[in-house]
Amino acid sequence: MHTASVFIELGSVILVLGLLGRIAGRYGLSPIPLYLLGGLAFGKGGLLPLSASEEFVATGAEIGVVLLLLMLGLEYTAADLVTNLKAQYPAGAVDFLLNALPGAAAALLLGWGPVAAVVLAGVTWISSSGVIAKVLGDLGRLGNRETPVILSILVLEDLAMAVYLPILTAVLAGAGLVAGSITLAIALATAGAVLFVALRYGRLISRFVSHDDPEKLLLVVLGLTLLVAGLAQQLQVSAAVGAFLVGIALSGEAAEGAHTLLSPLRDLFAAVFFVFFGLSTDPTSIPPVLLPALLLAAATALTKVATGYWAARRAGIAARGRWRAGGALVSRGEFSIVIAGLAVTAGIEPALGPLATAYVLILVVTGPLAARYTQPAVERLGALRGRRRARWTPDGAAGSADAAVVAGVSGVSAGAAVGAAAVSAAGPVAGSLGAGGSVTGGAVTDAQDEAVNGVAS
Repeated sequence: MHTASVFIELGSVILVLGLLGRIAGRYGLSPIPLYLLGGLAFGKGGLLPLSASEEFVATGAEIGVVLLLLMLGLEYTAADLVTNLKAQYPAGAVDFLLNALPGAAAALLLGWGPVAAVVLAGVTWISSSGVIAKVLGDLGRLGNRETPVILSILVLEDLAMAVYLPILTAVLAGAGLVAGSITLAIALATAGAVLFVALRYGRLISRFVSHDDPEKLLLVVLGLTLLVAGLAQQLQVSAAVGAFLVGIALSGEAAEGAHTLLSPLRDLFAAVFFVFFGLSTDPTSIPPVLLPALLLAAATALTKVATGYWAARRAGIAARGRWRAGGALVSRGEFSIVIAGLAVTAGIEPALGPLATAYVLILVVTGPLAARYTQPAVERLGALRGRRRARWTPDGAAGSADAAVVAGVSGVSAGAAVGAAAVSAAGPVAGSLGAGGSVTGGAVTDAQDEAVNGVAS
């Protein structure tokens, strides 16, 4: 009878998740907020609380986190990570200062203490690489000049997770300074060793794992990932970091095959993870923290825009590309929930889980909108300010207007010439891109930006 109840509950939850995913896809949204809302409906204080399948869902959620980090690691090679670290570490530092510190400050202002401050700093710091990658693809911006800058920041955040998660694990466990330092040293040594092995022996590892039979490849990669994740957890390093390092160690055909085979499993267990986080949150606890969540979301959305703008400007990207880069980084999602989930499991601060849920719900919905409309909104605001200045020009307004008409006509001709020149120069401009989106020929004008990226982008 118990088995039947488990099947009924699991079947109902997975079916509802599938329907919610369809609804999200129809409206071009990320399914993450709907999965969280589904978890709230099935959890404590929800409409239909689960009981029989709670243990299975908890285990599935842990596997979901492991697979999320594994798939993220498969996207990069060790050489890519080293290159990005060398080229973009200033952008990573600015990203941390502008986005982690507001979360820590908010926790302290709410009176939650230093441990909650470390947690909330991570929640507000890390952007959602999954949501951002999907949005860039949907908007047709994967080939844009600013996209390597965006991806470099995301890679640095993912690398930082390998250091941050062990620190967070030690802090949540109540470890002292010595124990925490040992944990961090083990994590850094492990990450360094894996990167060294991946750089030196990555091809041999991939050749060992690779197989023509998809079934055998799936079993070896999944088994190896869970084994390493478990060993990492035993060393207090974090299972998620262990999975991420396994992904980095694989490359070539092995990585491509594993990515294809594991993507459906990742999607299933990641959805279970988001539901489990919602299950752990009482819906009635969200309204009291809704205002702080809104204020924090607004503040950190602006700081992410500033981060992307600064990084793109440093890489020589034109103004339009800078605003696009900033707007693309606004979304928070899976890793913010992973970080908050660790704190909820440790029972640190009762209001932290509801605040993180509300915060992610806000930014995972508004993030894609920010990616689409930040640059057009800034341009319209600039045009509006220009019209207001022209309207309040003293006495020579008529003459200025006539001059503006003449200048406008000549400007159109000049603009056409610049556009033609930019189109003819698009090849050299595109070819001047260096690693991490750097431009060897200096800053790029908006006309050249349009020629390379397309006006519609």
